[in-house]
Amino acid sequence: MLASEAQADGRIALRQPLKRLAMVTLLLLVCFGIPCLQLLTFSLHSELFSYIPLIPFISGYLIWSNRQRLVPEVRPCWPGGAAFGVAGAALIAGYWIAYQKGILVGGQEDYLALMALSLLCFFWGACLALLGPRMMGQVAFPAAFLVFAVPLPISWLDSINTFFQYTSAATAVAFLRAYGTAVTQEGLNLRLPGDFAVNIAPECSGIHSTMVLFITAWIAGYMFLNRAWPRAVLVLMVIPLAILRNGFRIFVIAELCVHISHEMIHSPIHRKGGPLFFALSLIPFLLFLMILRRFNSTVRPPLKTGLPSNL
Repeated sequence: MLASEAQADGRIALRQPLKRLAMVTLLLLVCFGIPCLQLLTFSLHSELFSYIPLIPFISGYLIWSNRQRLVPEVRPCWPGGAAFGVAGAALIAGYWIAYQKGILVGGQEDYLALMALSLLCFFWGACLALLGPRMMGQVAFPAAFLVFAVPLPISWLDSINTFFQYTSAATAVAFLRAYGTAVTQEGLNLRLPGDFAVNIAPECSGIHSTMVLFITAWIAGYMFLNRAWPRAVLVLMVIPLAILRNGFRIFVIAELCVHISHEMIHSPIHRKGGPLFFALSLIPFLLFLMILRRFNSTVRPPLKTGLPSNL
């Protein structure tokens, strides 16, 4: 009875800091109003970053769904909050200095990434300053999950695309040779029978599907696994699974071009077949998640100390 009363008192005491946090968040959104609107417009017109508007809602849902487990203990940490605030200000100052000196080489994605990350730093700082490390520790994952609302810089995208292009090409070659199809790889060009070649363009990297699966792995690990190593394994498994999915997709398209018609390179299975192959990749993903859940739920036996049981 006393515990429930103490928890109720704690929830009442939490209302005032939450109201202050809501006011600070609103103030931050006003200050970053133009970049936020630009980010929203950009994401709505971007095939890759179309998920960004959903990230804050997913984060909020994760906190709301676990609200009964939260221990309402508010211990403001102003030094920690100030550190995040300094980091956010430093990002803006660095951008302004680079802009004044004319050394910026990135495009809109880099600008929006920097502004979104700066806003997140200020928000995390406000949370830490008003709620404290104990409360923030309980919602660490939903708070950190907001980083997916930051678009990737152009240089990162180029590197990721290049990585998946070459690994997917090598995987497709392995599938083709295992199937008995003669193929010669020249960089990102696959030469097939009938004097036909398939070029692995950046659009073939599957980065959009991979990003969605990567985010899904983070959410699934948080919701269904309660140990760190299964969560890490699930997230890391996305990389080889994405490579296999891309390689298999290229293999299927190549075989259709060889055995049916070269015009299959312009067919819907090539142009709009991404969701189909993404759905197929969910099958091994879910099976792997089920396997990890078995390890995750295993209870380790108590250590044998050699002492008498009555002690």
